[in-house]
Amino acid sequence: MTVGYEYVFIALMFGIATGIIGRAKGGSFFVWLIVGSILPGLGLIAVFLMRNEDNEPERQCDNCGKILKLYVQVCPRCGYDLYLPPPEQTRMPPQ
Repeated sequence: MTVGYEYVFIALMFGIATGIIGRAKGGSFFVWLIVGSILPGLGLIAVFLMRNEDNEPERQCDNCGKILKLYVQVCPRCGYDLYLPPPEQTRMPPQ
């Protein structure tokens, strides 16, 4: 009686694939392994739709000088409200 073993094998393969893709995008392998194993198809779709945080443009806080991602609206260090800077004040992170 190996009725449930096929599902476990398929779920584990989806989990491993989801974990590898999630790790490549900057997430945790084990978190994505669990998500991909519990929800095989949905986990794989979710990891494909996840943003890659490493390639986001950055800017510097005008008040304290901390380097932040462009989408951050309030500096977590000093609480300064950040506005959209001119394009010449943004930069791509070093690879």
